[in-house]
Amino acid sequence: MSKTWTIAEAKKIHQLPITELLFRAQTIHREHHEPDAVQLCTLLSIKTGACSEDCAYCPQSGHHNADLEPERLLPVEEVLSKARLARERGATRFCMGAAWRDARDGHQFDAVLEMVKGVRELGMEACCTLGMLTDEQAAKLKEAGLTAYNHNIDSSKEFYGEIIQTRTFKERLDTIQRVSDAGIQVCAGGIIGMGETDGDRMGMLVTLANLTPQPESVPINALVAVPGTPLEGREPVDPLELVRMCAVARILLPKARVRLSAGREGLTREAQLLCFMAGANSIFYGEKLLTTPNPDADADMALLRDAGMKALIPTIEA
Repeated sequence: MSKTWTIAEAKKIHQLPITELLFRAQTIHREHHEPDAVQLCTLLSIKTGACSEDCAYCPQSGHHNADLEPERLLPVEEVLSKARLARERGATRFCMGAAWRDARDGHQFDAVLEMVKGVRELGMEACCTLGMLTDEQAAKLKEAGLTAYNHNIDSSKEFYGEIIQTRTFKERLDTIQRVSDAGIQVCAGGIIGMGETDGDRMGMLVTLANLTPQPESVPINALVAVPGTPLEGREPVDPLELVRMCAVARILLPKARVRLSAGREGLTREAQLLCFMAGANSIFYGEKLLTTPNPDADADMALLRDAGMKALIPTIEA
């Protein structure tokens, strides 16, 4: 049974001198993971925009005025073609995101099930983020072979209402529980740079760390302030804050893959390597992260090569 963490304990760790924080995180990282390997994941938006949620950070919300052209659900074969290309470029996990408040039964959900089956037949891990699920939908995704389901909690329970009014924090946790009960690995993380406090950031990580079981992967996102969204004027996150978040996530969730996610395009190579030293061992790999830019795949491979690191080849369950 894993330790039950408190926000006070997490704050104390977060405030350590960064050299001590990195040392502790790296020590724990080496106990549970290959120290020089990074998982490469590709994320594709399979249905873009016109979402009924009002998440203040998201350009896909129908409530905002971001310069984004809505797109219908992509055809199954187009998605699988992109998955094949991602595999050829070295990705081992293919993540499919649909801008839905909740997944609806019918031909679109059936198409997603076919996408999941197809990705698994390519020998890749398959992940989806489709909004809220019913127990039956989670069971169908499990049967189709889904490896993991992403459902971020975004921030602390206390700050959540400042950025989202169309869904409660509890509904987020309920979906995560349904996914876990179905036997699907949970991918859940959050975003920093939205105006939250350090306490909110630690509250988010503590919430995730105290889940049973802990999430299999934890995306750490830095806000990409997209024009047309309520948060368009926010200043970029200090890269050292992202390093600290990765380190605390590694200490609180020792076995999880800590995924350096949105906002990575704004980091220098050195800042990214500090995040890896802090325990991040997964990145999104490809030119776009849903609707926002992501570093070039060739640049990522050059970074790993120059650092003497390698792409993680996970053991993929049948």
